[in-house]
Amino acid sequence: MADLPDLGIGIDVGGTNTDAVVLGPGGRVVAKAKRPTTPDVTGGLRAAMDAVLADLEGAGDPPAPGDGQGGGARGRVARVMLGTTHATNAILERRNLGRVAVLRLGAPATTAVPPLSGWPGDLCAAVSAGEAIVPGGHYVDGREIGPPGLGAVRRFLDGVQADAVAVTSVFSPASDEHERLVAELVTAEYGLPVSLSHEIGTLGLLERENATVLNAALYGVAAHVTAALTAALAERGLGARPYLAQNDGTLMTVEHAERMPVATIGSGPANSLRGAAFLSGVADAVVVDVGGTSTDLGVLAGGFPRESAAAVEIGGVLTNFRMPDILAIALGGGSVVRGGRVGPDSVGYRIAGEALVFGGETATMTDAAVAAGRTPPGAAGWRGRLPEAVLARAAAHSWPEGRSHAGDERETIADVLARAVLVADEMVLDAVDRMTLGRTDRPLVAVGGGAFILPGRIPGVSRVIRPEHAEVANAVGAAIALASGRVDTILPAGDSRLKAIERAKEEAAARAVAAGADPSGVEIVDLLEVPLSYLSEPAVRVHVKAAGPLAR
Repeated sequence: MADLPDLGIGIDVGGTNTDAVVLGPGGRVVAKAKRPTTPDVTGGLRAAMDAVLADLEGAGDPPAPGDGQGGGARGRVARVMLGTTHATNAILERRNLGRVAVLRLGAPATTAVPPLSGWPGDLCAAVSAGEAIVPGGHYVDGREIGPPGLGAVRRFLDGVQADAVAVTSVFSPASDEHERLVAELVTAEYGLPVSLSHEIGTLGLLERENATVLNAALYGVAAHVTAALTAALAERGLGARPYLAQNDGTLMTVEHAERMPVATIGSGPANSLRGAAFLSGVADAVVVDVGGTSTDLGVLAGGFPRESAAAVEIGGVLTNFRMPDILAIALGGGSVVRGGRVGPDSVGYRIAGEALVFGGETATMTDAAVAAGRTPPGAAGWRGRLPEAVLARAAAHSWPEGRSHAGDERETIADVLARAVLVADEMVLDAVDRMTLGRTDRPLVAVGGGAFILPGRIPGVSRVIRPEHAEVANAVGAAIALASGRVDTILPAGDSRLKAIERAKEEAAARAVAAGADPSGVEIVDLLEVPLSYLSEPAVRVHVKAAGPLAR
């Protein structure tokens, strides 16, 4: 009898490494691998996938791409979950972005601040095919400001050359009617993909509009990522269903990701937080994820990332879609140590050839940690890998100007490495204090490939937990994630309130199913009501989140 598909592969693309894991029944880690992230991102993804498949099959290289082998261990892989930096990199580097026709339904009420106000000039030039404000939109209570200007929409679109259209209507979380009417027109008459603001952001016109435009600009990037992932699975004989990780630590199908690529931007930190919760068994904690270049700190609440209440800036643009509350500091295992400074520059994925412990000539935070007796699990012998000859060679390359605090005598490399540990510990201490907000009852979960550089005791937390497989927590987080959907809307506070909330729950559940959840397993995991003041009619803002296991 053939083995049933019961394995899942989680992959997370980081700035330094791409991690992959295979999870078996009960969430057991069956195989894991780290490979350097490549400039094109996809190369590192394929290398990490090949490594865990080879480990899964016992030994040797995986079968050649295209050989059609889908049985055995590979035949047991049911799903592949990817957390990727493609979308983030495209925005930060202003690369591979589509041209977007930006439509706002809100005239004459919103003409004082035009679309894309405050955008960096280079990003605006790369993205905008033109902007227009046309009649339409609603008041906060759902009443029309005026009928939608469909004629004005046609005149605008007739005069631009665009790859996609971004449509934002005033108070569309209260009523999405006008956005949907324009979407129908664009699809039927122009055949362009449409990004609708009520599906992406929450209240706050400019921030929601910004997120909608970025989403539309990323359609081409999303198509490339999903095609590359699908092709990589086919080349390796995997019939697994692919998913992409979202900002909130949940998953979506590749079809959903092609429509909502902006939802992948914060997936890396969210994966680390979810993986930390799973590996440690702790639902409420501070998580410190130490990579090769940076350290991300977040907070777990009920096993999910605490979300940021503030507007999120991406590539110089303020947005208001849901993102984990993350604090990033320039400290990692590859951070270069000079004098009394740690970073912000890093050797990144070149650490295996440049760090002192690997025979290189650049002193890094890894070397400082090893010199202090902090070593990765299973690498206790590293403590003896900083002989005087290595330190002397490093001194000649890295510290020709180094001076001690005591006077003009040269500071030894051993002194500099010891001082770097103190500097790094102080950086972590300060960051933990900022994230805990004075609470000291939470534990701290240390994850990431560079977690060994953290001290054993950290003031401000109850204890430090270092779970097994912590170095690939981000990939584990991708592998164990649920699918989710959310609704953020404004509802009347009168007698119809309960029925309206039930409709919002149904819509959130439907969005979770569209993202890949099993309809029979979807549950409402978050429901928040906030009364709104100063309205002619009482109203409440309602946020609903539904989540469930992936459909088989």
